[in-house]
Amino acid sequence: METKYKLITSESVTEGHPDKVCDLIADTILDCALEQDPESRIACEVCCTTGLVMVLGEFTTNGYIDIPAVVRRTVSDIGYNNADFGFDSKTCAVVTSIKEQSVDISAGVTEALEKRRDSRDPADTVGAGDQGMMFGYATSETEELMPLPITLAHKLTKALSDARRNGDLPYLRPDGKAQVTVAYDGNKPVYVDTVVLSTQHDENVEHDALEEDVIEKIIKPTIGGKYVTPKTKYFINPTGRFVIGGPAGDSGVTGRKIIVDTYGGVCPHGGGAFSGKDPTKVDRSACYYARYVCKNMVAAGAAEKMELQVAYAIGKARPVSLSINTFGTSAYSDEDLINIINELFDFRPLSIIENLELKKPIYRFTTIGGHFGKNDMTWERTDKADKIRARLKEIIL
Repeated sequence: METKYKLITSESVTEGHPDKVCDLIADTILDCALEQDPESRIACEVCCTTGLVMVLGEFTTNGYIDIPAVVRRTVSDIGYNNADFGFDSKTCAVVTSIKEQSVDISAGVTEALEKRRDSRDPADTVGAGDQGMMFGYATSETEELMPLPITLAHKLTKALSDARRNGDLPYLRPDGKAQVTVAYDGNKPVYVDTVVLSTQHDENVEHDALEEDVIEKIIKPTIGGKYVTPKTKYFINPTGRFVIGGPAGDSGVTGRKIIVDTYGGVCPHGGGAFSGKDPTKVDRSACYYARYVCKNMVAAGAAEKMELQVAYAIGKARPVSLSINTFGTSAYSDEDLINIINELFDFRPLSIIENLELKKPIYRFTTIGGHFGKNDMTWERTDKADKIRARLKEIIL
């Protein structure tokens, strides 16, 4: 280990990981509701184990959702469609326990505190669906403006899934994990120190053959180049065997992979999970918006990296606090940057929903490979960067 370097590690998981199975089912159910009724209020939780999927939560929607059919279709799409894999979409039991959203929560969302105090601003109509603090983050160290360790980990799990689906490595099974440790010199990533990759596999494949295939066909083509060096260490299926996986190997629960979903541990997380929640739940939508703000600020040159915290009170439209950290990478004061953010960005839930078009059925596409760094998502746009640059030019340094 090079003592002069700082090591940062992040992990990703494939769609066949039991927690991600649950996340994907929850977000697919949410999308089914939003397709029929964009005003749906959904808080969907899912858990799974050998031969069983349970769906529970609070649903208020004018749409009809055939939950067992959605569950079976989603599980089959993931790749659990064979009893030999230990979990089979055709035979797993599906149990549901659904009720409507609490009238107390609904009242606070439908009529925000500001509206009840006679505000006539339309954006003050919708209150936050819960209290809590949410974080956003962006860094210039990658093209996606995401931390390098989590970016590489996501690329590895995608490569695993692609190799399974296209038949390049036909003995692979849906469950898998990747962990990447990057060595930093200050804020600059230098090289990949360690890669840990565990993948479910057919029982007949030899470990040595699997290890060679994963290193040569998955890791090196995916994250090779300037970051993989002769010093890079590899640990492939360290236990030597990973045949029993997915819900047959471990139970799964919605929202247990929140660090995989966000920034790989580089940025704090407020605690709220994303999957299965409609956008009135600010622990999802405000995190998306905080990422949008940070990405635009970094893209505009306001800082090399930025972390933003925003906090809400349930039933209140306007945040109760907003703060940033640029980690010494900005030439501008926090006060100046906060002023720009307050001028150009509106953190009220209705404004977030409208600006990021969050009533569309987009959520199942967020679930696998992290919710950030995907350029086709609205919160990844940098459409405010030019306005930010113009404001920065007015600041006397």
